[in-house]
Amino acid sequence: MKIRSMKLREAHKNNGVGSFCSILWDLQGQYIVTASSSDPSICIHDALLPSISPKLLRNHRDGVTALALSPNSTCLASGSMDHSVKLYKFPGGEFQTNITRFTLPIRALAFNKSGTMLAAAGDDEGIKLINTIDGSIARVLKGHRGSVTGLAFDPKSEYMASVDSVGTVIFWELHSGVTVHTLKGIAPDTGSDFSVLNTINWSPDGEMLAVPGLKNDLVMYDRDTAEKLFSLRGDHTQPICYLSWSPNGKYMATSGSDNQVLIWDVDQRQDIDRQKFDERISCMAWKPHGNALVVIDIMGKYGVWDSTIPSSMKSPTEGIPSSQSKNGNGLLLFDEDDHKDPSTSGSLSDIGEDTSFKSELPNRKRLRKQSKYDEDSDEDISNELSFLPKTRASKKASRGPKGSFDNRKEGVGSTVISAGPKMQEAFQSGATPIQPGKRHFLCYNMLGSITTMEHDGYSHIEIDFHDTGRGPRVPAMTDYFGFTMASLNENGSVFANPCKGENNMSTLMYRPFSSWANNSEWSMRLEGEEVKAVALGTSWVAAVTSLNFLRIFTLGGLQRFVLSLDGPVVNASGFREELAVVTHASPSLPSNEQVLEYRVFNICNGSQPIRGRLPLTPGSCLTWFGFSEGGQLSSFDSYGVLRVFTNQYGGSWLPLFSTSKLKKTEENYWVVGLNASKLFCIVCKSPDLFPQAVPKPVLTLLDLSFPLVSSDLGAENLENEFIFSNMHLCQIQRRIEEMAAAGEDTTSLDDEAFDMEAALDRCILRLIASCCNGDKLVRATELVKLLSLEKSVRGAIKLVTALKLPNLAERFNTILEERLLKETTEAKVIANTNSDASMNAADVVDAKTLTSPEIFKKFENIINPLSSEKLSFPLFKSAAKAGKEKSEQKQPAKLEDTTGVVKNLGGDSKSVGGELKKGGEVNQIQQTHRPSNPFAKTTNNQERSSLLDSLKKMKKTDGTGKR
Repeated sequence: MKIRSMKLREAHKNNGVGSFCSILWDLQGQYIVTASSSDPSICIHDALLPSISPKLLRNHRDGVTALALSPNSTCLASGSMDHSVKLYKFPGGEFQTNITRFTLPIRALAFNKSGTMLAAAGDDEGIKLINTIDGSIARVLKGHRGSVTGLAFDPKSEYMASVDSVGTVIFWELHSGVTVHTLKGIAPDTGSDFSVLNTINWSPDGEMLAVPGLKNDLVMYDRDTAEKLFSLRGDHTQPICYLSWSPNGKYMATSGSDNQVLIWDVDQRQDIDRQKFDERISCMAWKPHGNALVVIDIMGKYGVWDSTIPSSMKSPTEGIPSSQSKNGNGLLLFDEDDHKDPSTSGSLSDIGEDTSFKSELPNRKRLRKQSKYDEDSDEDISNELSFLPKTRASKKASRGPKGSFDNRKEGVGSTVISAGPKMQEAFQSGATPIQPGKRHFLCYNMLGSITTMEHDGYSHIEIDFHDTGRGPRVPAMTDYFGFTMASLNENGSVFANPCKGENNMSTLMYRPFSSWANNSEWSMRLEGEEVKAVALGTSWVAAVTSLNFLRIFTLGGLQRFVLSLDGPVVNASGFREELAVVTHASPSLPSNEQVLEYRVFNICNGSQPIRGRLPLTPGSCLTWFGFSEGGQLSSFDSYGVLRVFTNQYGGSWLPLFSTSKLKKTEENYWVVGLNASKLFCIVCKSPDLFPQAVPKPVLTLLDLSFPLVSSDLGAENLENEFIFSNMHLCQIQRRIEEMAAAGEDTTSLDDEAFDMEAALDRCILRLIASCCNGDKLVRATELVKLLSLEKSVRGAIKLVTALKLPNLAERFNTILEERLLKETTEAKVIANTNSDASMNAADVVDAKTLTSPEIFKKFENIINPLSSEKLSFPLFKSAAKAGKEKSEQKQPAKLEDTTGVVKNLGGDSKSVGGELKKGGEVNQIQQTHRPSNPFAKTTNNQERSSLLDSLKKMKKTDGTGKR
């Protein structure tokens, strides 16, 4: 059997020391919870959106040694080296209570199947059974002589099993609390090495108990007689240190001290797959719904083993035994609605009040013969609680604060959390998670950064600009509000913080960098709502709140507008007078896809230019959203795809970059911004998803590139340049149209468009050469039709002639003739139209000047002396752009590199160069370097002679009109 390997990502920093680490799934498989005995923090990872930073729970003072999740995944329990057991709401992570304390470290925790009882044990002598209804200790079980390292409740609610560090396993009867069976020395003796803990686990149907054996095997024991049934022995070369049943009980996963994880078919009693790891796997958990196993090693690194069971075999979740909890009752640590009927809410406080605790214990032998557990759920709970103290009818469950996570109340009777995929929470682009004792980013963009660090109850905020010469340094600021998000532009910065209890409302503050007036800084406190995202523009400040309100302020603090958005906000960004907001359009799809919508507002004129669905890679989430340096709306998702909005095709998003093309799986890319040709990002080594603020991170510039498929010509770079040039040319032409419609001067943009056309033609010529070399003549013919300038077409004709492709040269000549004829016809129509208009005016020149064929012939001889009689019309006129009508005598394009291409193709470079030089066309086309930033204006402002200028000069020479 081939040994596979998988990569893990770091969840906890164990400082190079092996420690016992815990991991588990929630009921719906939406979250993964991890902990380490070397780290006091508990991490709640989003399993559906792994790129999002985990939620951290920092309530313990020392390492976390044990985790347990209630059966309905509404309560999380943790035990620690600090001797305490704590409870939290889940998945929100709100701390609830210290439910018990020990005198020595905790090693094991376990909930019973209804969540009404929590067992806790460790280095102390006894096992505490805690009533989760009121937090009282129902019983303390004593019998172990070593540290108790494993606990497991019988799914049939009759027994509890425990194992200690010296290898002793004890079966306890829950009804009486007495020892039923004691099996000494059947598990390995782990001694004082607490990075390895003995563990045990009941099969999902409750028929047998799995225990690590002394011969590197796994032994099954009968639930009633404690007799050995069989063992699983395979390729483990060292003792088994952890085991986990699949949800249906058909498969078993075991990890050994040999750093291997084996997957077993229990019925066949043989291993079917394995993984090899660099370090020992200390804990594992099967996904409750799906075919996956999550593991964590002793160094705090975890990973998900997808498709654990081959597709040809039965799924690990198919045919789950019904002995598992049917009602899914929760805990009384959560809010409940007082008006709910106990029979429908499933409140365990009512069960505790009304249920008789004297019900007869079910016969063990009768249960032993049942393969399915079909007892009534109320009777089951009665059996579990039969030894707990009776609760007075007047006693109510303790309540937490009103409301709950996900903005909805959850009573104890709620069965499970919503099974749908999680909707992405709001985030601020350029911000990093809070790191206690470390400086982190509130904002990082193309202009600069804002960092903060908490110290003694307040924070110290610093603002730095990438260009240190832009002006005086902005003074540091003391933050008493606890700001968690910020935005930065040339004029100032805006800060906001969420609510922190009833007495600490969400605050929005704007701080300008300079002002003619004193006290120009202002702040607003929001009551009953909290800021989720902020943005800045040239003359406005925006905040989106938890009530889905978009609040617009002036820079002076005047409240201008309040708009209602259609859904919860995900992100907001500003550029000059435009504000872009991303919201949820609907709940996430069953395929885990986020359904997001973007809207762009023009704050100056109160309009909404564009709106639509935001495209994301399937299964990904949004990780960055904003504008490019040129104002192009852009997004970046967790799968590493950058998209930029364009007005082409009625408004579409173009994928301009994909990290999959880089093929560097060990790197994550934290986006800062982009310009017309580069993506600015910070490269983080996996598993880090964001950079540290200290030392200052180094920006990496990556070339934008369409994710094209592999070309059959090997010319992906040329094809990328071709698409980019076309895209930039369309953007320039659109700006020319907008400026012309507004009556503005378009001279500079005309020049830029002409230069871009020349650059595009050079790219097309190189593509034509590649096509000819690859014998793709149809593609070459398609490309020649896209050339903008006549001399570019003539250069293509000479190129294919030099490559000895006469048929292709003839086709190119035909295309040129057709286009020249079309241009001639259009020019005559325009000339006749102008002639008619001039005849009706008293002060215009004689119409004969513009319509005479002699003038056309004379002008033709001026600018096209080498053209044949058949091809006698001037250069192509650009498609409705004045800039393309410029003469090429001063700023034409040059095809010098074409001869180089021909040379590489094996042609006679000397003869080709001679022909091109003799013809005169190529030498007349100057090399125009493609601007490094196509969005920026060209620096070459030389005047060019247009067709109209030439005509005017000729009229002046002939004395037939005025200039």
